[in-house]
Amino acid sequence: MAGVRLESRERAVGFTFQVLGELKVFGGRGTVPVTAGRQQVILAALLLESGRLQNRDHLIRLLWAEDPPETARTQVQICVSRMRKTLTAAGVEATIETRPPGYVLQIDDAALDLNVFRRTVGEAAVLGGEGRTAEAAALLRAAVGLWCGPCLNGIPSDELARIAEHIDEERLAATESFIELELALGRHHQLTAEIARLVGENPLRERFRGQLMLALYRSGRQAEALESFRQGRTLLMDELGLQPGEDLRRLEQAVLTEDPSLRLVPTAGTHLRGTEPVPDASATDPGPDAATDEDVRTPARAAVPRQLPVDTADFVGHQQLVAEVEGVLTDTSRVRAPGIVVVTGRSGIGKSTFAARVAHRLAESHFPDGQLYCQLRGGRADPVDPREILGRFLRALGLPGPAIPDSLEERGEIYRSLLATRRILVVLDDAVGEEQIFPLLPGGHSCGVLVTTRARLTALPGAHRVTLDILDEQGSLELIGNVVGADRVGGEPEAARALAAAVGGLPLALRIIAARLAARPHWPLASMVQRLADERRRLDELTHGEMTVRASLALTYDGLAERDRTLLRLLSLTKGSTFPSWIGGALLDVPDAYPYPSDLMESLVDVQMLDVAGVDATGELRYGFHDIIRLFARDRLAVESDETERRAATRRVGGAWLALVGEAQRRILGTRYIDGPAVRWNPPADHVGTVLGRPLEWLDTELENLSLTVESLAQGGEDGYAWELAVNLAPFYEARGYLDHWARTHRKALTAVRRSGNLLGQAALLASLGSLHLNRRNLPEARRSLTTAVGLFEELGHTKGLGLCRRDLGLLERLAGHDTAAMDLFERAERDFGDDDPWARASVLVQRAVILLRRGDVSRVEAELDEALEIWRDLGYLGGQARVLQRAGQMHLYRGQPADARKALVEGLSMVRDDGDVIGEGYILHDLGRVHVRLGELTEAASYFARSLSVREDILDQAGAASVRVDLADLSLLGDDTAKAGGLLTDALEVFGRLGMAEEEGRAAGLLARMTGDGAAESR
Repeated sequence: MAGVRLESRERAVGFTFQVLGELKVFGGRGTVPVTAGRQQVILAALLLESGRLQNRDHLIRLLWAEDPPETARTQVQICVSRMRKTLTAAGVEATIETRPPGYVLQIDDAALDLNVFRRTVGEAAVLGGEGRTAEAAALLRAAVGLWCGPCLNGIPSDELARIAEHIDEERLAATESFIELELALGRHHQLTAEIARLVGENPLRERFRGQLMLALYRSGRQAEALESFRQGRTLLMDELGLQPGEDLRRLEQAVLTEDPSLRLVPTAGTHLRGTEPVPDASATDPGPDAATDEDVRTPARAAVPRQLPVDTADFVGHQQLVAEVEGVLTDTSRVRAPGIVVVTGRSGIGKSTFAARVAHRLAESHFPDGQLYCQLRGGRADPVDPREILGRFLRALGLPGPAIPDSLEERGEIYRSLLATRRILVVLDDAVGEEQIFPLLPGGHSCGVLVTTRARLTALPGAHRVTLDILDEQGSLELIGNVVGADRVGGEPEAARALAAAVGGLPLALRIIAARLAARPHWPLASMVQRLADERRRLDELTHGEMTVRASLALTYDGLAERDRTLLRLLSLTKGSTFPSWIGGALLDVPDAYPYPSDLMESLVDVQMLDVAGVDATGELRYGFHDIIRLFARDRLAVESDETERRAATRRVGGAWLALVGEAQRRILGTRYIDGPAVRWNPPADHVGTVLGRPLEWLDTELENLSLTVESLAQGGEDGYAWELAVNLAPFYEARGYLDHWARTHRKALTAVRRSGNLLGQAALLASLGSLHLNRRNLPEARRSLTTAVGLFEELGHTKGLGLCRRDLGLLERLAGHDTAAMDLFERAERDFGDDDPWARASVLVQRAVILLRRGDVSRVEAELDEALEIWRDLGYLGGQARVLQRAGQMHLYRGQPADARKALVEGLSMVRDDGDVIGEGYILHDLGRVHVRLGELTEAASYFARSLSVREDILDQAGAASVRVDLADLSLLGDDTAKAGGLLTDALEVFGRLGMAEEEGRAAGLLARMTGDGAAESR
């Protein structure tokens, strides 16, 4: 690595960037010029935080303080772009990555002199702690020698100047430290002049003055030491009106009295110990161009789902039943069907808790390949459809969304195939009936199934049924003691037994009442017994089912604060099985009521009116209702809330989901989709930053809530919120392959906007549905939806909507083989987008590159791909960058540059794997196979084709797999294996003909004709 070098402890440390003095960059041919002004400020800011994200807003503040121009963001992008080019042209090993909401400079740790300085200071501290004083002092002195003047000298930024002052303080502290060590080594004679200079430069720094006094005293210059103290005291009084500090005053007294403590005490380790030189890492570094085929190997795809809900720590009772169920599920008989256990019992009896306990006990020991879990909502009016459940399970088992077929039967076949040889436990919670369960049963004997239900499922063949009953007295007392404390139960044994009897041993009622007691430690248990006694009629109903449980819940509800009661009622508006913590603030319209959004929920959790459902992938708590409590809360909502309150709360929640989805879009795509007039409600900014730290994982976590919210808004007459949320979710549905959710939410929202006459909503939803049909290769439906949307957008004068529709219509024409029509549509879309939407423009550039390349217009393709790549890099859109690199690889291959093609494709492959894009991986592996054919490396080509075929078959991409088979057939013909080639081409032609892929069909037919020596195949 080029640049300045620091010699210390017989070890060379090099750096490329200098901030300890003037800002400088050193390249292979000397100093690299950095344009003064903004580029210097931005580079300096990135260097000071190398490896860490620098927010664009922070960079703007550094450049313009409190008055940035409207073009500030664009100017920052331009500066970063130019800096990238400058560093690349100079051969400097540094990368400026765009990561929303800013940039990260990636450099080697030793490339920056500040990093070298700090690392060296740390090493010196370790040596000093080991008693190696001389070595520590030498290392610190060498580190301080890195400075070539004040940090960032001359940088035109007040804020950076303040940061630089703090860094200069590190230099002074290190100087003080090595002087301290060298004084301990007895070098006072040599140090007096140097310390005197430092005191002159830093006259108010008392530690330097004290070190000078000590050096003078030990050199026999007592009077000069005292004079130095007097000069310092006068200066402090004149400048600050202060006396010297206690340490300095104590030192003066010690000099006056010739205190023995000032004498030099020999220190262990004062000699310089030899150290072995550390080899230069660059000597063995293979460099960035040493990538091999191993770098692009396919990762393992085996998915191990771990979906069980949280186990309950205070589970009690049913030990005999636990053992019985475990015995059924772990039966290793090779002739049995899958072990199926059905757990039945009344509401609130603890069926879900029982199932979670059993499942967690068996998870690792007997079902190591994973555990699938689904809440089937059997107690609600809208139980989950088994087709939807199979879609969830297939995704959890590693099948990408686009690979999941539509029909229930096909999903069931794939599901049973995936489970055939794996040991997986399937937990189906709250089933409504046998028809919901049958499609979810594995076919082999290696799996287990655990079902909970209110109904008696007698039609499941081979199922073992257990019925949960109320807890006996011992179990009830143990449960109460686990919640309120065994000491309170032991202190009032009669009252505890009476309390257990009063609620009839029903676990839900026991938990609720015990939670109230735990929240009120000053209440005796007898007081709760008395309260329950006052509700005699309700207690009589306790043994008859739900009404009694409702009465018990009412007791807890009455003890809540008004805000908690309101929150409980409004939470019943939620539809998902669990919900995030911020939703309470939206329902109550109190975004900043507590330091953490979850604080609103915890008072309800304390009294068991709300359950902690676990922690999601972002680390945030999730909450859920027991079904009975949800019903109770809905009853209270109908009685105690009016329509105005309910609609306002619904809109705030819809606005909050819109705000979060919009921010997730900005972080992933670097842009926003189509917006409407719906009012946003913003959760606390800190919380948003936490939950959206990994936006795609957040979207996966909230998939159920987001989809159900769209449907609820549509059904509730809030069509404006419904269509916006649905349309803005579409890019994520597409990226993750959630095509079922895409279709269902859009149909519901479309019905609502048509009913209200909302033209913008209709246009946006139809445009999005057109994209859905394109994904499913249903070209007639795509054309109908997009054409209708174009008419509506034209009526509204909505240019962005027109651009999106015309872009997708262009893709449709391209797929149909109509290149001229496609190019016309792409050009019209580009004009629609104009200069205000670079993201959309980049998407058009990448789409039409295919046609331009077919026409041989390579120079235009190269220019437009460069532009698209720059746009998506600045926006931080990883998926877009990978698409550009794939097209670039195809372009290089067309130009006869297979090495350049391979380099671009390998980089793109890394991106799609980082992004979890299995579909993109299949495409790029295919292209890499073509590259190796061009290079004459046929063995490697066959390997890439085989890996691409495997990926595409895994995701059920019939068209993609057929395309790979054509290239494999061509490769087989080169090896004179006509039999293999013929079989591959026959399979491919069948797929191309069925899907109407004329261009691919023509190529396959041509190969077959060449192989057979006649033109029969050409007539297809």
